[in-house]
Amino acid sequence: QEQLVESGGGLVQPGGSLRLSCAASGRTFGSYGVGWFRQAPGKEREFVAAINPSGGRTYYADSVKGRFTISEDNGKNTVALQMNSLKPEDTAVYYCAARVGLANPYDPKYYGYWGQGTQVTVSS
Repeated sequence: QEQLVESGGGLVQPGGSLRLSCAASGRTFGSYGVGWFRQAPGKEREFVAAINPSGGRTYYADSVKGRFTISEDNGKNTVALQMNSLKPEDTAVYYCAARVGLANPYDPKYYGYWGQGTQVTVSS
């Protein structure tokens, strides 16, 4: 059973940066693509960013394009989400998830494994 663990959330002022990390327990991501989603209070879970297996093509929501960067560190068996120029509307619980191969990266139903989430709060 794949287990994913997120880390790196916290409180940051508007305009600041955070780096989230997603680790797969006991293995590399291998043939799995990885995505980040977020859910704010009272809102549905939404797509943030994704990367194809082995650090391939990347995908971003329009709301984060140019500010967030997803990357895979094969040496550390992690996938990171670097978040810059953070805004209050980025406040949410952020989840990493893994999907098999090249399934639709934008749709959460194609992700079979999910982490527990990490809180990101952007506030002055």
